[in-house]
Amino acid sequence: MRMDAVHEAAPPPAGGRRASRSREAAAAELFATAYPRLAGWCRGLVRSDETAHEIAAEAFTRLWSRWSAVDAPVPYLYSIASNLIKHHWRHTDRERQALYRMARDAAEPAPAADRGMVIKHLVQALPERQRAPVLLHYYAGLTIDEIAKALHRRPGTIKSDLHDARQRLRAELRGLHETTT
Repeated sequence: MRMDAVHEAAPPPAGGRRASRSREAAAAELFATAYPRLAGWCRGLVRSDETAHEIAAEAFTRLWSRWSAVDAPVPYLYSIASNLIKHHWRHTDRERQALYRMARDAAEPAPAADRGMVIKHLVQALPERQRAPVLLHYYAGLTIDEIAKALHRRPGTIKSDLHDARQRLRAELRGLHETTT
């Protein structure tokens, strides 16, 4: 099947074993022709092979779940992938901002080149009681009240957990700073 024919191909009608085989064959053919190009396009935007393949695969999964309702599968794939890439960029930006806020709040940041990874590892090493509020507050941007509802705790408890986590992180970062100077 030519690529331009894939753009124009409408999914086969639903119903019966024959239609199911046709649906699977059309989807397999579309995957074989469109996946490499879609993954390459994603790679150019996210700068990661692994992330690009995850996005392309997710786009195909979502297309498959709506196969009978989609008239133009390739544009639909690119639309889905575009939305997933935007989500990836927002997530990456939130993570970068969270790392910056954590470093700023810790007062004694690690050397600039290692700061993000050091903080990420330190956050992962926190006890779950402190780690969950830190991740929800600094990485997901939730308010104290939203975190309290999500974790079924009182807002005052969340504030206390965040305070304790910041103190622990600050102490760890100071310790790292002292060993590197």
